[in-house]
Amino acid sequence: METEIREAPAQSVGTKWKIDPAHSEIQFKVKHLMITTVTGYFKTFDLEVESEGDDFTKSKKIIFTADVDSIETNNAHRDTHLKSADFFDVEKNKQIRFVGKKYEQGGDEYRLTGDLTIRGITKPTTLSVEYGGIVVDPYGQTKAGFTVSGKISRREFGLTWNAATEAGQIVVGDEIKVHCEVQLIKQS
Repeated sequence: METEIREAPAQSVGTKWKIDPAHSEIQFKVKHLMITTVTGYFKTFDLEVESEGDDFTKSKKIIFTADVDSIETNNAHRDTHLKSADFFDVEKNKQIRFVGKKYEQGGDEYRLTGDLTIRGITKPTTLSVEYGGIVVDPYGQTKAGFTVSGKISRREFGLTWNAATEAGQIVVGDEIKVHCEVQLIKQS
């Protein structure tokens, strides 16, 4: 089943959802020296979704942003380098942005395709989505849960800095694995 995501007509009001940042995380992983993996997070992010009722396969709007300045890899020196012009160039590129365009369901699996913008470069990107379901929490809030994962090439987005060791090994891998745990709150 394939659904195109279109902006809703002005008279049509869908169900609005906002991310619950206390119960969500945006994570990425990259190979270091091609022998280990470094994990990083974006600590400040936002996600707005508009669906028809509780049916996310009929989403009208999916917009995700992450503040590049909130990057954290548990190493202050590395975080500063990632914010520099060698990588994200946070002075010129404040956010990473993903705008969902198509949501497909095939059995129990979902795929979300949209436009990912990093460092001013926009590329079509497809992510795998595992839908966790909808529940009402102890405080009466309706929540929906998702696990989102995928892979991108950092070089395609202008993140080209690298170095080589004396033995010729590259320092930072090209493939970035993205893993997000997302909990949405239905807005009244």
